[in-house]
Amino acid sequence: MKEEGLSRGQIATESIRTTYRKKIWSKFIKGVKDFELIEDGDRIAVGVSGGKDSLLMCKLFQELKKDRTKNFEVVFISMNPGFEAMDVDQFKYNLKELEIPCEIFDSNVWEVAFEQDPDNPCFLCAKMRRGVLYKKVEELGCNKLALGHHFDDAVETALINMFYAGTVKTMIPKVKSTSGKLELIRPMIYIKENDIINYTQKNGISPMTCGCPIESGKTDSKRKEIKKLLADMEEKNPNIKQSIFNSMKNINLDYVIGYTRGNKKDRGV
Repeated sequence: MKEEGLSRGQIATESIRTTYRKKIWSKFIKGVKDFELIEDGDRIAVGVSGGKDSLLMCKLFQELKKDRTKNFEVVFISMNPGFEAMDVDQFKYNLKELEIPCEIFDSNVWEVAFEQDPDNPCFLCAKMRRGVLYKKVEELGCNKLALGHHFDDAVETALINMFYAGTVKTMIPKVKSTSGKLELIRPMIYIKENDIINYTQKNGISPMTCGCPIESGKTDSKRKEIKKLLADMEEKNPNIKQSIFNSMKNINLDYVIGYTRGNKKDRGV
């Protein structure tokens, strides 16, 4: 329900500074400061998928822009990889309601990925999406791309890599893109998914579903398996996610069998 005289977008922004100041706004600012994600002269593209995470990130950047001491530009962009018309309509409605000026550009990523590798399209899809998005960001003259990955994403990624890839690594807050021409930043790295869900529901936001048949649940994914595992573990240890997150910034190299930097092996077997 809208408050008198305020639009839904204004209400969603105001709640960041009030109701969700501690759980969302303060953590967003801490992430930006801790990892020096925004610098004077930056032109930042905010990647908007239409889901709950990216919609919140848009509002956070809009609020941050009010701080005149920070000299940076921001643009909001979204790639349509092949969404159904109904999903696109819901996305555009959310953008209008939340007062987010986002440019949507079309791509046939899903079609190509499923045609070339129908049994396992995810790897190709992810690779193509990155390439198309990076190219668009560079065309817009941006030097950074902000992604909506949060605390839980980092924790889940750490376990996925350990369990299925045999490596210890996770999402990091700032990293060079594969093209080397951009920096990818994740300013929501400290924000927990449950708080994002709560914010979304309390503000009456109906985020667009992924639309992909694999991510929508028709096929189980490794991330879904890890989410369930963590949920089960949290029943016995509520701090399990925080411990995993902390371990990713507290690695003792004297007590690991081997390690690498990028693709270069520095030590080990």
